[in-house]
Amino acid sequence: MEINKINDFMYEIPATGDMNVPARIFASEKLMESIKEDDCLKQVANVAKLPGIIGHSISMADMHLGYGFPIGGVAAFDLEKGVVSPGGVGFDINCGVRVLATNISVEDFMKVRKEVLHDIKRSVPSGVGRGNKEKINLEELDEILRKGSMWALEKGLAKKEDLENTEEGGMIPGANPEDVSQRAKARGRPQVGTLGAGNHFLDILEIKEVIDNKKAKEFGLEEGNIAIMIHCGSRGLGHQVASDYIQLMEKEFGFPEYDRQLVHAPLNSEIGKKYFSAMNCAVNFAFCNRQIIMHKVRNVLEKFFPDNENKLVYDVAHNIAKIEEHNGKKICIHRKGATRAFKGEPVIIPGSMGTPSYVLVGGSKSEELSFGSTAHGAGRVMSRSAAHRDLSLDEIKDNLKKKDIEIEAGSKKGIVEESPDVYKDIEEVIKVSSEADLAKPVAKMIPLAVMIG
Repeated sequence: MEINKINDFMYEIPATGDMNVPARIFASEKLMESIKEDDCLKQVANVAKLPGIIGHSISMADMHLGYGFPIGGVAAFDLEKGVVSPGGVGFDINCGVRVLATNISVEDFMKVRKEVLHDIKRSVPSGVGRGNKEKINLEELDEILRKGSMWALEKGLAKKEDLENTEEGGMIPGANPEDVSQRAKARGRPQVGTLGAGNHFLDILEIKEVIDNKKAKEFGLEEGNIAIMIHCGSRGLGHQVASDYIQLMEKEFGFPEYDRQLVHAPLNSEIGKKYFSAMNCAVNFAFCNRQIIMHKVRNVLEKFFPDNENKLVYDVAHNIAKIEEHNGKKICIHRKGATRAFKGEPVIIPGSMGTPSYVLVGGSKSEELSFGSTAHGAGRVMSRSAAHRDLSLDEIKDNLKKKDIEIEAGSKKGIVEESPDVYKDIEEVIKVSSEADLAKPVAKMIPLAVMIG
C-alpha cells in the first residue's frame, strides 16, 4: 500500500483501484508506527470505496482497528448518491463525553475524595448489564428516544443551559421510536442513567494547567479546581439498533466483497431512512443518559459542597452519523471514534485511566481538512485479551496508587482492560490535533478519582 507523507502530521493513501477518493490520515511518525501494526489502514482505504463518498476517507491520530470503519474514522457522503453504514457509526451509538466544570478546589475535594467517589458509585450503576433502580415504562422510553435531553429538562433533571451546551441541544429530530425494535427497547429500558462497562468511565479531575486563558474562562475552567468527565453511550439499546439494521441491510443489499463489515444502505432508501431514524433514537437516548448521570453527580456534590457552583462545559458525541452543512452543501457525515471540532466550539479528548485528559477548542483548519472533526481519545494499542495476557492487576493498581488516583471499579477485569498501558500516548494525539489546527488545547486535566465498569 502506497502511503505518502504530506507533512509532519498528515499522510495520504492515493486513490487507486476501486477507491473513489484518497485516504487521509492525521498522525505523527511515532503514531504511524503503531497504526501500521494492524489492518486499520486497509480499513480507511476500503471506506474510500463506498458509493457517494466525498473528499477523503479520513482517520484521526487515535485510529485503530474497528468494525468496518477504523475507530477514528470520518467520512462524508453525498445525500443523493451516498450511503449510511452502521460500521461508520459503531455499535455504541452516540458514545460521547461531557465535562462538568466546578468551583470546588482540589484541596477541599481531597478531604472527602473517598466518600464522594463512593456516593457517586452508589448513585450511578456501572458494569455489564447493570440497571437503574428507578425503572421507566415504555411510554417514557419512547419519549426519551424522541426528545433526548429535553425529556430530562421536562422532568427537572436538567437546566436549560445544559441543553445549550450539548451538541444538537441534546435532541436530534427525526427520531421515530417505531423504527427501534422491541428487543432494543427491552435492553435499553432498565439502563437509562447508567454508565455501563468497557471503556466507559466517570473521572473526577484536577484542572492542572490552563493553556488558553481566554477560552478557559469562557468554558468555566479554572486551574486548581475539579471537573467531572462522563464517558458513556446508548448502552444495550444502541448496540441492538446497530445489530438489527446490519442484518436488515445485508439481507436487502448484500455486502461489499472487499469487506463484509462495510454493509450499507443508500441514504434515500427505505432501510437507510429507517436506520437513520433508529440511530437518532439511540443518539437521543445517550444524550439523556449522560444528562441523568450528571444530575446524579450534581446531587452528590451538593451533599458535600452545598455552596458549589458548576457548569456543563460541553457534551459531544463521537459515534454518530449526521446531516451537516460543509462548504455550502448538506452532506451526511459519519464520525466513528471522532469528535466534532467546529471552530471556536469546545472539544473534549479524554486520556486513559491514569493519564491526562484535555478540553480543546475547534481549530481554524478543521473544516477545510477534516469536515470539522478531530480525535476522540488516546486510541487502543493493545486488545483486551492481550491486556489480560500481558498486564498485572497488582502492578496497575500500584501505578495508580503512586499517582495518587482513587479507583472504584465494577470488576477487576475492567481495571486490566482499561489500563493506561493499552492506549497510545495522549500527548502525541493532542500534539497532532493542535499542529494540524483541527483543535487547540485549552486546559489539561489529571485524574484524582476514577470510576469504571
